[in-house]
Amino acid sequence: MAIIIKNKEQIEGIRKSSKLAGQSLVYIEQFVKEGVSTEFLNQKIHDFIIENNATPATLGYNGYPKSCCISLNNVICHGIPSEDTILKNGDILNIDVTTILDGYFGDTSRMYVVGEVDKKTQKLIDDTKHCLNLGIQQVRPGNHFGNIGFVIGRYAKAKGYSVVYEFCGHGIGMEFHEDPQVDHLSRKNTGDVMQPGMTFTIEPMINQGRPKAKIDKEDGWTARTIDGKLSAQFEHTILVTEDGYEVLTDVSDEY
Repeated sequence: MAIIIKNKEQIEGIRKSSKLAGQSLVYIEQFVKEGVSTEFLNQKIHDFIIENNATPATLGYNGYPKSCCISLNNVICHGIPSEDTILKNGDILNIDVTTILDGYFGDTSRMYVVGEVDKKTQKLIDDTKHCLNLGIQQVRPGNHFGNIGFVIGRYAKAKGYSVVYEFCGHGIGMEFHEDPQVDHLSRKNTGDVMQPGMTFTIEPMINQGRPKAKIDKEDGWTARTIDGKLSAQFEHTILVTEDGYEVLTDVSDEY
């Protein structure tokens, strides 16, 4: 499968869907508090997306049962919201939302903190966000996709973390998952070359301990750190422009 170069009409559709995905993460922040279930958050996100004339892409995707992924503490990704999972002080969680609006996809995730966390945990979150920023800064025509993973891996390892290698970023826009595969740990100047009109996610998952994941046998989705240590993740959908990048899911003007 080749990497799809999107035209202006397609880019505008992906931009609108990505904006909605980003807005859903801003909307849900007010509800992330001690005593709330992750299923409550899932339902709020579901309703928000539906009210905005879109569809949650994860719902029913390969049998996935919910409208977003909510990954707590030692869960790397694909955590399934549940009425039994109640947020408590000191929890950290990633909420990952993908929207389908008028047939176009937008995908983003970010970390949230319940109450207060210690400095080491906050540093993991801050450093993971910086990993995403470093990856985004590599996006420009003519650069290799491998350089995204190269700079992320170099920074994360220098800070004493490991980079999850079993999950990666991906092309997105016309479908949920397209080419290319965007690794967060890779060799310099490897992989496909970026061209204007490409859209994809960068979504580094950074662990305090070992990089390997284990999947819960009960649900076949939830990916946890193998040593029980904390994991963090941030994600944006990116467009390669004529002279650099546009962060399509950025609704806070960070970029």
